[in-house]
Amino acid sequence: MRGIVCLAVGALVAVGLGARPTAAADKKSCKFDNGIEHIVYIQFDNVHFRRDNPNVPSDLEQMPNLLNFLEDQGTLFTNHHTPLISHTSVDIVTSLTGVYGDKFGVPIGNSFGLFDDKGLASFPSSFTYWTDLLADGKYEMLDQHGKNAPAPWVPFTRRGCDVGAFSIANIELENITSDIDNVFGVGSPEDMEADSPDQNVQAKAVADFEGIIIHCAKGSRLCGKQGKPDLLPDEPGGYNGFSALYGNANVQPQISPGGPVKDLDGHVIADSHGYPGFPGFDPTASQTLGYLATMLEAGVPVVYGYIEDAHDDHVAGKAYGPGDAGYVAQLASFNKAFGKFFDRLAKDGITKKNTLFVVTSDENDHFAGGPPSPADCDGVHIACTYSKIGEIDANIDSVIFTEFGDATPFRIHFDDAPTFYINGNPSQTDPKTRNLEREAGALIGFDVIQGGTNQIAQALADQAEQALLHMVTADPNRTPNFILFANPDYFFLTSRTGPMTCTPMFDAASCFKENPGFAWNHGDFQQEITKTWLGMVGPGVQKLGEFGEIFSDHTDIRPTILSLVGLKDDYVHDGRVLFEALDDEAVPGSLRAHQDVLSDLAAAYKAVNAPLGDLGLRTLTGISTTAVSGDDATYALLEAQINAITKRRNDIAGQMIEMLEDAAFDHRSIDEAAASRLIEDAYDLLSSVP
Repeated sequence: MRGIVCLAVGALVAVGLGARPTAAADKKSCKFDNGIEHIVYIQFDNVHFRRDNPNVPSDLEQMPNLLNFLEDQGTLFTNHHTPLISHTSVDIVTSLTGVYGDKFGVPIGNSFGLFDDKGLASFPSSFTYWTDLLADGKYEMLDQHGKNAPAPWVPFTRRGCDVGAFSIANIELENITSDIDNVFGVGSPEDMEADSPDQNVQAKAVADFEGIIIHCAKGSRLCGKQGKPDLLPDEPGGYNGFSALYGNANVQPQISPGGPVKDLDGHVIADSHGYPGFPGFDPTASQTLGYLATMLEAGVPVVYGYIEDAHDDHVAGKAYGPGDAGYVAQLASFNKAFGKFFDRLAKDGITKKNTLFVVTSDENDHFAGGPPSPADCDGVHIACTYSKIGEIDANIDSVIFTEFGDATPFRIHFDDAPTFYINGNPSQTDPKTRNLEREAGALIGFDVIQGGTNQIAQALADQAEQALLHMVTADPNRTPNFILFANPDYFFLTSRTGPMTCTPMFDAASCFKENPGFAWNHGDFQQEITKTWLGMVGPGVQKLGEFGEIFSDHTDIRPTILSLVGLKDDYVHDGRVLFEALDDEAVPGSLRAHQDVLSDLAAAYKAVNAPLGDLGLRTLTGISTTAVSGDDATYALLEAQINAITKRRNDIAGQMIEMLEDAAFDHRSIDEAAASRLIEDAYDLLSSVP
């Protein structure tokens, strides 16, 4: 059972004396199943389990304090995947909600196109507070019914459990403009600080209000003094009378009344100007883990945190290659931080015996660079250096104009998988759309790293394929005309002044430039980008070590957590409980009684429903790419096939997930014969797709 963590009288005295409090459970309020008293959720930016260079230990191998904890004390899922498109915002929110982007409104990337009434796309950030509205008046976090998507913290706070977050996407304030106006109101003291003409005051507002939050249960002592209303007007079942502490200015006095929160190395967590509070959205491991530890010790039982990548120099603004001395040094600091974190929590009585630890990475990356020097470097004993490093940037409108003479105006989400928003938002069969699609499929690039030409497009998706991949939301103005999934060495932009002519005409080589500031591309569909990892340790989790026997993706994290702690969402997940890695006594009897059949059902379900399952990959790289790059007759024929496949898939997958959710959350027995028929139907569908 789990409780809201409160402070004993002695602990309160200790706080007043500047000592660190020890968490204790108030079992009258927040109760979880399986003896779980705390949940610690950590999501890295682009930290890899696999090796990017066979001689260089992987990111996790260079963090043995974390890797050994996950492998020795729990399960490390190594056949784990992202959604599409694989970007930080999409990946994190998918993990937090258990659904794909079509059900929370942002399936594209860290920004997305939004057509206005003239058919011109703007690109709002995908990072925004949960209840923010877009320029068209719709919620950015938009469910499939056009409502504000259900918020991830609600089941916990309804149970009486406070939820804290540090730098995780969209459940805390992400900016000091629309987020401040939304939460505090125009003309509020917070708004006046954020709108100050003095840039130093604006910087302080960022440190004060962005990136940190505690969503409080009713009656929480933490929100008693500085809490503001936590409003969710569209929340299923209502959400009234709840409060939150928004930003460090309101959180820190409650969790660290003796002074600013410090990182695990004893330094005040502050921004680059020296203002205590949120350091920015690239926090170090020491900063994130230090703030989470302080929240836990202050009685916040559920905490979420995000940690920066290790492969970029966030000070000098350059990229590292595998085994680069700076890369290795940052991973060593991460490893040191996790050692301190686990030791500190253990002294507080927060251990794997009463705490569910969930650790993952938003996505992996493709390294855009040449071979290392020396060739046998391993990074740990012999540092690696790179003469060629950096993604290959190009203005794709200029490349298209040079190679095909097409000056059709369009805008894109800058990426190695650019989403095309054609001016005027023409239909799927309009000649403008079809011509640009065919041209995108035939583009030739000049690969500076490889020193020659190659095909840019590796897959193409129009709106029919996007629907199959769970990328079409309830707002049609967000749906791109088509998506080009490119060779991952490339990163595409558009010209500010319109397309220019590159040279030569064949491959537009003069338009392709290596950018040493960025060398790690994601957003594409390739396995090195989309196959990542998930670690779970704690009550109810088996000690399986490395476990790659089942396919999982980010949607499975949420239902697995909720099943372990005995909570339920007010909506159907796209993910399923990963019960194969849970102890029998931690699995509901309705799942346990049919475990073999349900495991087969889940495997078939993910194969046809996950964007990176067999069906999604086959259609994306096969009939979708053939259709979009083909002539109009081929396009019409194959589009009809994709639509029919999607309709049949939705019918099969809908029945499958209903059965899986009923067994996991409603304790309903399943009809094994019906499950077997659905499994057969799923594989019949797969076999029909080349």
